[in-house]
Amino acid sequence: MSRIHAAFQRAREEGRAAVVPYLTAGYPGPEAYLDTATRLLEFADLMEIGLPYSDPLGDGPTIQRSGEAALRAGVRTADVVELVAALRRRTDKPLLLMTYINPVFAWGPARFFAAFAEAGLDGVILPDLPPDEDPDVVRAAHDAGLATVFLLAPTSTDARIREVVRHTTGFVYTVSVTGVTGARSELPDLAPLVERIRALTDLPVAIGFGVSGAETARQAARVADGVVVGSALIKRLASGEDPAPLLAEIRRAARVE
Repeated sequence: MSRIHAAFQRAREEGRAAVVPYLTAGYPGPEAYLDTATRLLEFADLMEIGLPYSDPLGDGPTIQRSGEAALRAGVRTADVVELVAALRRRTDKPLLLMTYINPVFAWGPARFFAAFAEAGLDGVILPDLPPDEDPDVVRAAHDAGLATVFLLAPTSTDARIREVVRHTTGFVYTVSVTGVTGARSELPDLAPLVERIRALTDLPVAIGFGVSGAETARQAARVADGVVVGSALIKRLASGEDPAPLLAEIRRAARVE
C-alpha cells in the first residue's frame, strides 16, 4: 500500500477525514517554509506543496500573492526540489506537489518527475492537465514512481469523472466550487458529486477550495475522505500568525459524525 493510501486508511480508522494542508514552497522564505510545514505536519496526514508559478489560473488572490512573493525571492523549481528533500528528512508522511503543467514541460516530464521522486515526493497534483489529452505525461509520472492526482468540479459529467479517475492513482481532488481557491464561510452541498465519484472509483475523495475553518472542514468531512486547506493557512501566515492552531482546529472538526 502506498504512503498516500495508508494515510487515508489510518485517518478512516481514527474516525475522521484525512487532513491535507497546502503551503506555497519557499513562502515566506525557505527556512520559514520548512519550519511552518514541520509544525503543520503534526496535525496533517498528507502535505501539499505548491510550486510557485507566475500564471496560477486556478488559484485565488491569497495563494497567488504567496507564489509571487516566493518567485520575487528567487524560489525556482530546483529550489523546490531541495525543499522537498529537506522536508522528507523531517517526516515520513506523504508529500504531494501541486504544479501547473508548464513547469513540467520546461524541465521535461521525465527529468521533472525523476528529480522530485528522488527528493522524496509521493505524488503530483496537476490542476490544468486533462490527463486523457496527454497520457504520456501521466505515464512519465508513474514511471518515476509518483502517484497522480487530478481535479474534478461540480460541473464534471459522469463521462469526465470516469476519464479522470482512469488516470488517477493517488486520490480524487474534488473542488467545492467552479471558481478559484480561497477561504469561504460555507461550502455548497457536495454529497451528490461525491456520490457520483464514489460510484465510479474506490480511490479516496478529498474536498478542497473553500475550506477555511472548523465549520467548512466539518461539512467536507461529512461526505469525503479528506479535507484540503490552503488559503486560510497562508492568510494567517501572511499576517504573521501561526497557522498551526487553525489546522489543529480543522483536524478536530474533521471527525466523521
